[in-house]
Amino acid sequence: MTESISVIIPTYNRAYCLSRAIDSVLAQSHPVEKICVIDDGSTDDTQQLLQSNYPQIHYIRQENKGVSAARNKGIRKIKSQWIAFLDSDDEWLPQKIEKQLFELTRQPMYKLIHCDEVWIRNGVRVNAMNKHKKSGGDIFESCLPLCVISPSASIIQRELLLEVGLFNESLPACEDYDLWLRICSSHPVLYVNEKLLRKYGGHEDQLSRQHWGMDRFRVDALDRIIREGVLQSDQAKAAREILINKCRILINGADKRGNQALVDKYQALLSMYRV
Repeated sequence: MTESISVIIPTYNRAYCLSRAIDSVLAQSHPVEKICVIDDGSTDDTQQLLQSNYPQIHYIRQENKGVSAARNKGIRKIKSQWIAFLDSDDEWLPQKIEKQLFELTRQPMYKLIHCDEVWIRNGVRVNAMNKHKKSGGDIFESCLPLCVISPSASIIQRELLLEVGLFNESLPACEDYDLWLRICSSHPVLYVNEKLLRKYGGHEDQLSRQHWGMDRFRVDALDRIIREGVLQSDQAKAAREILINKCRILINGADKRGNQALVDKYQALLSMYRV
């Protein structure tokens, strides 16, 4: 495969683990064209670490705007045909890029490829639940309950990102879920059924630990894509069913917390979509 591929690593105050991510890119059996680290306003020694230890890396610093804005800045700066994402707390296994590019060479009609992953929680390997099972093909309906593609597992054609729109910067979390809905509603995905990535969890700065009710952001994404009218009738029906179910769960959670504003918001959505 002769097309160029670059990697975007967004980071915020993760000097403690950033080297692990970068080193895993440098150790790839198939090298990438460019490594672009987007520093989203870190206040630790991230900049010093990169300038001292990785002078070959393309380093961009911006004021703190969130992971979506960081990834989007990288997408706009990089002109490679293919873009791989790597979160700064994750780690690629050495043959990830090589094996994914090999499959893209064999099946060049695909514009997005991802792979399976190993989960590490608080230093211990854990098994993913069935709801997190990865797959390929037309997976739109599989994308509806929760995110089934990890950004760190993906390689995406840059033109596809420009076609469907970049990461939604208004979402504090689940921005990847939103992007996969938009892509998978109209494009099949290629999948390598191998664990080519280690994902590390359990640390305090994970977005999933900073926000109550992650389904709030998924409901926003579902509502948006349904309203846009781009879904086929069966896709829209499945999306509405998931949205209704998530609204009911969120209403219960908000009611227990005494948050009447959220109760009213999701009651209104429920009334609009329920038939």
